[in-house]
Amino acid sequence: MNKFERQAAGSASPQTLPEAVARDLSQIPAEVLDLSDAPPLAPRAALTQREVRTILMSLLLTMFLAALDQTIVATALPTIGRQFRDVSSLSWVITAYLLASTAVAPVFGTLSDIYGRRAMIILSLSLFISGSILCALAPNLTVLILARGLQGLGGGGIMPIVQTVISDVVTPRERGQYQAYFSGVWMTAGIGGPVLGGFFAEHLHWSMIFWINVPLGLASLAMLLPKMGKIPVFHRRRKVDWAGGLLLMASAVVIMLVLTWGGNRYLWLSPTILAMVGASVALTLAFVWHAGTTEEPFLPLSLMGGTVAPYAMAAGGCAYGAMLGLTVHLPLYYEAVYHLSASGAGLALIPLAAVQTGGAAIAGRTMARAKHYKLVAIIGTLCSALLGTAMALTTLPLWAMLMLLSVFALGLGTVFPVSVVALQNSVARSQVGTVTGAMNFFRALMASFMVAAFSAILLMALGGDISLSGESQGPVGSISSADMAAAFRYVFGAAAVLLACSALCMIVMEEKPLAGPAKPPSVAME
Repeated sequence: MNKFERQAAGSASPQTLPEAVARDLSQIPAEVLDLSDAPPLAPRAALTQREVRTILMSLLLTMFLAALDQTIVATALPTIGRQFRDVSSLSWVITAYLLASTAVAPVFGTLSDIYGRRAMIILSLSLFISGSILCALAPNLTVLILARGLQGLGGGGIMPIVQTVISDVVTPRERGQYQAYFSGVWMTAGIGGPVLGGFFAEHLHWSMIFWINVPLGLASLAMLLPKMGKIPVFHRRRKVDWAGGLLLMASAVVIMLVLTWGGNRYLWLSPTILAMVGASVALTLAFVWHAGTTEEPFLPLSLMGGTVAPYAMAAGGCAYGAMLGLTVHLPLYYEAVYHLSASGAGLALIPLAAVQTGGAAIAGRTMARAKHYKLVAIIGTLCSALLGTAMALTTLPLWAMLMLLSVFALGLGTVFPVSVVALQNSVARSQVGTVTGAMNFFRALMASFMVAAFSAILLMALGGDISLSGESQGPVGSISSADMAAAFRYVFGAAAVLLACSALCMIVMEEKPLAGPAKPPSVAME
């Protein structure tokens, strides 16, 4: 036996560890890692352009359903009221949907970061389709209102999940172009919804406005689900903070009720409204305290801070509030000042609703190529603020008013893709759903607040004995066109201030670099 063989034989002999070392090793805890929720080790195959196009089409159809049901019901309300012989509670058919959809937007966004996009899109569409069927079969107004609430739960989940899925599929630099498509969906739903609802109610049956959601929703699921397996996975399983979610939803519902009832059903300084304001403040403070003391809160407060998120949310919220506030009140201006009919006033809203889509498309294409992508939104909002000031200073002929409003909408539309993409680009991929849901939540609250604020401004300018609804106080028709034009100058001025605030937020917001190709391939919509 040579020396190497002796060394090998000696090394193979068993050796006893010192007792102290063995005792220390025995105290080390054994841990078994659960890899069931971990992403796959092998990268997923890249989506082809055809697959991206299919996913995009299904997402657009899904978003169209949620957007359509916010507008299609309004023109059918008189017919529904006559059939059920109840007009006092008709407003709840719309309010129930808005309350539910606003309250659950951050919930679905956060749950998609925990359980995945596929599970949440199936759940939200299932709730939406089920609510639509119950609405169509409702035997009375109470059941219809409850079914609209169920439908709103699904509709409120659709919006943030659709935007989150797009963020999973395409890079931030490419994403702005898809936001322009979403703006086009909102424009189509905003214009076509009232027309379609009126047609169904007059020539067919009002239940058709709900039955139409069933085949469209099933078609969306059939297009989307086969492709969901190829979408990258970024969600992370963790414990759900249900207490935080319930506090957030409760505070949202109370705030929305205050904005809906204040100045209409109850006076702003009535005991009911003041008590509800106190309750909303208490619930909000409880949510903030809970989020600050919980290890993994439902909506981490850290996401709402930083150099991007608060400014992106504020910029988008101000622009959306100005657009919706003007959309609600401009028909009154057209009818009183230019003596248009109700249908003519509706057609005159098209520049505001349609042209902002062009602004979103311009901003989206700029983001795909320019390094300083927020510049287009700064220029657009500043131009809109100046045009809002011009509309506030003088009363223009109708053709000039429509041209000015078109350019105003073009600048306003540049904010939406920039604010959404910048916000999503500022957080970790596992938190995109959460921050997108929060953005939709705060944007809806801001829009509701500005609608109420514009109404309050108009009533103060017209006089306290006038009611915009014409139910309990003096009718608006008694106001002269000159007085109405003078009162609306404050409304246009308020819109200009909102756009100036949006521009300021864009200026202050940090411009983080966007990942992705400098010149992305275009996705043809065939």
